[in-house]
Amino acid sequence: MKKEKRVWAIVLIALGSLAPNLTNAQQDSLQSFDLEEVVITATKFPKSRSETGKVITVINADVLQQSWGKDLSQLLNEQAGLIINGSNSNPGKDKSVYLRGAKSEYTVFLIDGIPVSDPSGAGGAFDPRMFSLDQLDRIEILKGSQSTLYGSDAIAGVINLITKKEGDKPVGGNAALGLGSFGMLKGSGNVHGSTSVVDYHIGYSHMSADGISEAKDINNVGGFDRDGFDQNAINVSVGFKLNPSLMLTPFFRYTDYEGQFDGGSFTDDNSFYTSTLVNPGLSSQYKLEKGAINFLYGHNRTDRKFEGPFGPTEYKGRFDNADLFFNYDLSNKIQLLAGINYQNLKMLDTTLAITDPEAQLISPYISLFLHNAGGLALEVGGRYNSHSRYGSNTTFSVNPSYSINSNTKVFVNYSTGFKAPTLQQLYGAFGANENLKPEKSVNREAGLDVLLNNKLGTRLTFFSRKVEDVIVYTYTNGNINLDQQDDFGLELEPSMKVSDKINVKMFYSYVDGEVTTIENGKDSTYFNLFRRPKHTFGINVGVQASSKLFVSLNVKTFGERKDLFFNPDNFYAAEQVSLDAYILLDVYGEYKMISDRLTFFIDLRNILNQDYSEVYGYNTMGINLNTGLNFRF
Repeated sequence: MKKEKRVWAIVLIALGSLAPNLTNAQQDSLQSFDLEEVVITATKFPKSRSETGKVITVINADVLQQSWGKDLSQLLNEQAGLIINGSNSNPGKDKSVYLRGAKSEYTVFLIDGIPVSDPSGAGGAFDPRMFSLDQLDRIEILKGSQSTLYGSDAIAGVINLITKKEGDKPVGGNAALGLGSFGMLKGSGNVHGSTSVVDYHIGYSHMSADGISEAKDINNVGGFDRDGFDQNAINVSVGFKLNPSLMLTPFFRYTDYEGQFDGGSFTDDNSFYTSTLVNPGLSSQYKLEKGAINFLYGHNRTDRKFEGPFGPTEYKGRFDNADLFFNYDLSNKIQLLAGINYQNLKMLDTTLAITDPEAQLISPYISLFLHNAGGLALEVGGRYNSHSRYGSNTTFSVNPSYSINSNTKVFVNYSTGFKAPTLQQLYGAFGANENLKPEKSVNREAGLDVLLNNKLGTRLTFFSRKVEDVIVYTYTNGNINLDQQDDFGLELEPSMKVSDKINVKMFYSYVDGEVTTIENGKDSTYFNLFRRPKHTFGINVGVQASSKLFVSLNVKTFGERKDLFFNPDNFYAAEQVSLDAYILLDVYGEYKMISDRLTFFIDLRNILNQDYSEVYGYNTMGINLNTGLNFRF
């Protein structure tokens, strides 16, 4: 508790140091907080933030450019309400995505609007290590249950990774090279272009590191080896403009990832793993006079192999997603979205009781949007889900918002969601239970967006999430349904334009939750959001010191957390342990040269050299540095 108080004291001092500068604020437009910013993920077609009652965060191209020393997990970990556990542990360690405190499998990852998943995984969640940050142009984070638009699994929200596309000339691109602590090596190259008949993008990226020992050497035994990793990624897309209305864009993505891992908390080992993702598909659009028809198809094939303490294991999965939908302006105030989604999930495993288990999900959906109605905007939608293994259900959403004026919007969201049991949970080698029921959720949100005097903006959101028949894995009974999971919290996200050269973004997030189940004939309720802090705070200060030099300071604090330690000295019984609060202080700088085509960057992380744990018994990176060059042609 004393350490957590020291962390918050440092935060207050940092905020106090900013206060004198606020008196110099000018009446410039607050570009970091724009209600008219156009987003796609909230409705599946372009719409300004002022016209939707959904809570969405955008990481734009400028922020991505200033994050070259990071990976995808580290950048996401800096966002409000989002914890990527393991992002600052050994670079190759597995990552868990906790959006508003929800478990990883409640967040759907999209790549250019198309879901990606791994049916062979315990929860089916996408592994963020399998995509390279430097292939992205934009990230949209949509919070709250999104099962009406995006189907199963979107109970906590959606993260849409939007890749780089064509340039504004026939041939262009960039190349980058970086070096860093712990033997980090990063390199990438992108070539893109656009003509009257074709757009194209070809990208390659490499990242590797010697790493640190995943496991902590708590007894100072010595000899714990470093656990390195190696990643290679290819991203190719070609857009054919068949006529002014029709665009076809086939794509192909490939990632291979290999690394070393240890035997558990405080336990060294020479285990290693390999993982590959093959992701071909097609994106197409036919423009109508008042809308568009879209067809999206993606195929995911994952292959993971482990050589560890329990011998070799292999997991293979195949996921196909096809989505046909259209949006149309019924009038100048009413828009329609309607579509049908097909998903096929398959585990490629002949060793199970059911050979190569498979499931299909067919889901028609529809939404109506009211906008420009005297400040009122409203989305009402529903979805019918027919699953080959457990039957059918329906989900719906109601999202009203009201713009009091051009600078203030209030919103309320009520939505339901569901998650089908994964093939691994139903038929896998560990804890299989064919009688599992789907998880069903109710999500509530309320809040407001405010922009004052074009220099101070904020968003305040309250949320709650209830999940019935929540699926958990237990050591004695395998996968089972518990009665109910209840989570709630809030997010406060102020943004200030201190001057024409200084921007400040902050956030405070709070989340709490508990699970209820029947034990010995009575209801038993207990906290179960392990590794997730109740309190997180972040502040980012960006300074455009000159036309060439940009510098930013990023601070994020993490409150105390609970974790479970499966003690090998006590027959691996689960013991609850505490993880101390900590604060991360990072500094980034870049300088542009040669007509702004060559950029030198330096990224210094964990300047305070904090010694902390994201997972009990595992190491995190101390002070570390990444630096390099990015050339644009």
